[in-house]
Amino acid sequence: MNPIQLFDPASSTYTYILFDETTREAVIIDPVDVQLERDLATLRQYGLKLLWSVETHAHADHITSAGQLAELAGAKTAAPEGCGINTAAVQLKDGDTLSFGTEQLRALLTPGHTAGSMSYLWRDHVFTGDTLLINGCGRTDFQSGSAEAMYHSLTHVLFALPDATTVWPGHDYNGRTHSTIGAEKSGNARVAGKTLDEFTAIMAALHLPKPKRIDEAVPANLSSGLRHDAGGEALLTARPAPGYAGDVSPQLACQWWQAGDAVLVDVRTDAEREWVGFVPGAVPLAWKQWPGMAMNSSFDVGLQAAVPADKKVVFMCRSGVRSIAAAKRATELGLEAYNILEGFEGDPDQHAQRGRKGGWRFHGLPWRQG
Repeated sequence: MNPIQLFDPASSTYTYILFDETTREAVIIDPVDVQLERDLATLRQYGLKLLWSVETHAHADHITSAGQLAELAGAKTAAPEGCGINTAAVQLKDGDTLSFGTEQLRALLTPGHTAGSMSYLWRDHVFTGDTLLINGCGRTDFQSGSAEAMYHSLTHVLFALPDATTVWPGHDYNGRTHSTIGAEKSGNARVAGKTLDEFTAIMAALHLPKPKRIDEAVPANLSSGLRHDAGGEALLTARPAPGYAGDVSPQLACQWWQAGDAVLVDVRTDAEREWVGFVPGAVPLAWKQWPGMAMNSSFDVGLQAAVPADKKVVFMCRSGVRSIAAAKRATELGLEAYNILEGFEGDPDQHAQRGRKGGWRFHGLPWRQG
């Protein structure tokens, strides 16, 4: 059984989905944000329940969709503990395993591209991220990279695996899909037959250009791809967005709501509202897309009943992921729909006093009516 291999042309990134054939529980490795709909469609096609969204490292060339998959598909996030992805639910150490059904994915610490980079072993397959590529390896000249560490990861960790182990790289720029440990050990142009000094000289002479998206991608990936795009400044107007009317800051949404121009819809679950906090006056209407990710007819009915035709609707959730999906659905239903940037975490000082008069905070903004 092979993994499902998916490809993002813009970044030449491979994403992998593995699953247990009996339980249909699944893992996704290195998902890409612009391919979210493709990945959700693949899960639907195969009838899979996503348990884990896993990173090989904090990427510099694309933004992960791990945080979005946690919201929309109910997955848990996992990342190497040495990468600083503190939003990941599980911080993986060398030798740790993730279970899905009767299957297991084992973490192999393979630093070099970054200090925390990991590869993952499943059956006789290894997912090597930006450590081992086909006839090459990841660069080592930025983001805590080390040619010496890379050489050790290649020659002492990955090349110690059986020769027949299938290699599934994080990228390929020439249309190749996989290789084997044996083929790379004997023929990889950068490392096969090379001493450490020869390898470090090769890596030092590459002089590769800076990744185009590094300044955007790395900070976003350190928060599992959940960027807080509103920043410290309130947007004075809506920012147009594909599939719905636009994104708005919490400040602008609050102005519309308090002026009676918009209906505020809270798409968090009842459990989230109970624990994190209620927004008095918001319409509670949970966005439930999993399991099966079929459209929820009760959401459509409730939304149409709550929002008059002459008013906007603004959606809020915990991190700003489900609110985008809800805004797109509301637009399909003929409503003028907006997503509130960032997310509603509540005031941590009031967790023991949930529901007390005075309202809750949406990333610093008090949400009160009147």
